[in-house]
Amino acid sequence: MYAYPDLYEATIEELQEGLKKRRFTSVDLVKAYLARIDEVNIKGPGLRAIIETNPNALKQAAELDEERRSKGARGPLHGIPILLKDNIATLHSEGACSSSASMNTTAGSYALHGSVVPDDATVSAKLRAAGAILLGKASLSEWAHWRGKIPSGFCGLAGQCTNPYVPLGNPSGSSSGSGVAMAIGLAAGSLGSETDGSIISPSSHNNIVGIKPTVGLTSRAGVVPISEHQDSVGPMCRTVTDVAIILGAIVGPDPRDNYSLAQPAVVPDYTQALRADGLKGARLGVPRNAFENSDVNHVIEFNKALEIMRGLGATIVDPADFEGHAGEWDPNRLWELEARVLCGDFKVNVEQYISKLIEVPTGVKTLNDIIEFNKTHADKELIEPFWADQVTLEESDLAKQDATYWHALLHDYEMGREKGIDGALKQYNLDAILMPTSKASRPAAVAGYPVISVPLGFQPADVALEAANPTRMNGPNMPFGIAFLGTAHSEFNLIKYAYAYEQGTHVRLRQKAYPEAIPKTQLKDVVGK
Repeated sequence: MYAYPDLYEATIEELQEGLKKRRFTSVDLVKAYLARIDEVNIKGPGLRAIIETNPNALKQAAELDEERRSKGARGPLHGIPILLKDNIATLHSEGACSSSASMNTTAGSYALHGSVVPDDATVSAKLRAAGAILLGKASLSEWAHWRGKIPSGFCGLAGQCTNPYVPLGNPSGSSSGSGVAMAIGLAAGSLGSETDGSIISPSSHNNIVGIKPTVGLTSRAGVVPISEHQDSVGPMCRTVTDVAIILGAIVGPDPRDNYSLAQPAVVPDYTQALRADGLKGARLGVPRNAFENSDVNHVIEFNKALEIMRGLGATIVDPADFEGHAGEWDPNRLWELEARVLCGDFKVNVEQYISKLIEVPTGVKTLNDIIEFNKTHADKELIEPFWADQVTLEESDLAKQDATYWHALLHDYEMGREKGIDGALKQYNLDAILMPTSKASRPAAVAGYPVISVPLGFQPADVALEAANPTRMNGPNMPFGIAFLGTAHSEFNLIKYAYAYEQGTHVRLRQKAYPEAIPKTQLKDVVGK
């Protein structure tokens, strides 16, 4: 008897093999994933990982099934359901007739609800061209966590997203819904976006793999922005292989994003990096001064991982500190100047995005309009007691791209590059850098460089279950990851090292989500019915 892939863990390759052999169809896949979303998103544990699903997904799946029968598959993503973070634009008409229902692109805010985008985001269009089914929009920390001091995973449109490994646990953000959805198999893959930690942090907290590419490797055209200097779109999946497949589908130059025009003329096939011996001969450095005061359990597992990588043939240079004393790498000190850049960028970039929309029913045109909209609709947006803040929007509205802004940007580049990643790579003759994911985002963020997170471990059973306020920051079984960082356009090598580590450890399989958070619907429940 044929054993259907378990959708909790099914890889893109496994699903594609079943589709190829006609064990099931893409329609079956969509039905199963929609049923799984229905079980846990609002019902059951109420994870609130999905804002909305594509009303045309079944129709598109049927068309792709017919195309497979008549012409063959376009490639590894043909007929594969993918979720998108809801700051990534999708055609308002979803490519169907003009009267059809559509998906929104909102960044989680009522201020953009009903807005009509001029076109797919470039990454969305690339996924469609590869044959993927855009299954729905994943929840996010509102405005990609650039609204104010609110819990990760909250947005007005979806409410509070929570972690599937710890009841009422912090899902991390801002790509919260993408992380949660991948953790428990609500789609085959997903896209998130990162400005500073928004892909790798929810990947770490939800026991999945996520890669933030070099800024400009994937186009940001059609993506609700924070900062043109730091924003990057990347895949979040359950395996390094799936990340490599999706990344290969969405890279490439795009005239609508001038940063993308600086990428290498030939982008490698990232699936060629999937080598079990990929760590053999690699020199990896550990900048201990950049992750002082880390969680003790993260460090314990991180140190074990270093020994595993040595056993897999890597040379570990420890320490391989970033230039300067530990105080220079204090996250609060680094954040002060980074925030100045992001505030200055956000006002300009988000108003540019809104100006290109065909229609905005709420009438917002400026950042100040958004702030006033939230005040007028406080019952939906500024909800007491945990979700009422919008100080980051207000600070951004006052920000200017003046001399202090440009000084801060240059400081960011210096710290991330010359005194950070590039400096360490050169000084210690390294191929890449290793850090606990919880401390890895900032050097890569301010440099504009790539970083990939892979599951590393789980908090032990005797860790205190913190009070939910409204989410728990920690608790037994809370996942965490290890990150591989490199210089610009070093994704191929980072994927190679991450894959070898993943295959040598299989950490993700050691712990499942808590029982109520695991959907029960499987392919066997829908095939032929």
